[in-house]
Amino acid sequence: MDELVVETRELTKQYGRAETGRLAVDRVSMTVRRGEVYGFLGPNGAGKTTTLRMMLGLIRPTAGSASVLGRPAGEPEVTARVGALIEGPGFYPYLTGRDNLRVMARYRGIGREVVEAALERVDLADRGDDRFKSYSLGMKQRLGVASALMGDPDLIVLDEPTNGLDPAGMADMRALIVQLAHDGQTVLLSSHLLDEVQEICHRVGVINNGLLLRESTVAELRGATSLLVRATPLDRALAISMRLAGDEGVRVQGDHLLLDVPAERAPEVVRELVAEHIDVHEIATSERSLEEVFFEMTTPVLEAP
Repeated sequence: MDELVVETRELTKQYGRAETGRLAVDRVSMTVRRGEVYGFLGPNGAGKTTTLRMMLGLIRPTAGSASVLGRPAGEPEVTARVGALIEGPGFYPYLTGRDNLRVMARYRGIGREVVEAALERVDLADRGDDRFKSYSLGMKQRLGVASALMGDPDLIVLDEPTNGLDPAGMADMRALIVQLAHDGQTVLLSSHLLDEVQEICHRVGVINNGLLLRESTVAELRGATSLLVRATPLDRALAISMRLAGDEGVRVQGDHLLLDVPAERAPEVVRELVAEHIDVHEIATSERSLEEVFFEMTTPVLEAP
């Protein structure tokens, strides 16, 4: 069985009294495995940051438990093996980026030599002697990620790591995260950029209103690939497609059909349609994006008046 780096069981956080307070996290049970990039997704206010804070031992849960690297969250020996960037970086504004990292290294009991390597990894080595207050939002975010990477932690928790970065910087950050996992480190990533998550994450957890709605691989969450077919006449193409994919396996969307069959059957579908003298104008694979699935899961359904 894959080694678990993070495991929560019925993790719950209630603010205020049960009758009048707010249930921020509601019985969340999730797992993060060694060497994977895990995407933690949810709308603003869904409970992501509160969950991450409980995992890191920064706040106490009302109920349930969280273990990290096989130990209760927040224990000193666990904290020493975890790097984190939560809710944006906080540094001394009048110190340089390099000196800020040196302060962090001394506080965490690791050698100063890790500072230069961390600056290099986030492309800040040439700006390390600039004061933090002069940094752009993207540079501040890079420095926060550099701080999380110091000491080669087993688990790296990153909350919106690409915030403020330009497209090139975002691509560099994605490549860095993939490399971290390739090197055996585990990354728990919270991000609003669902295309980014779809590209680099192995598994995801979707949280909304404090509840973990789903935890699975990205492929499982997006579902099976369909075949998009545009053919005329549409009614006859529909009848033949239903014969190939079953009555429940075909949907009409505008002027085309969606067949719930694997892409490998595309030649067969074309042959059958052409044999019946149906004009096939277009055939392509169709797969739901992670963004489409996410909004389906988290957008409330409005009831008719």
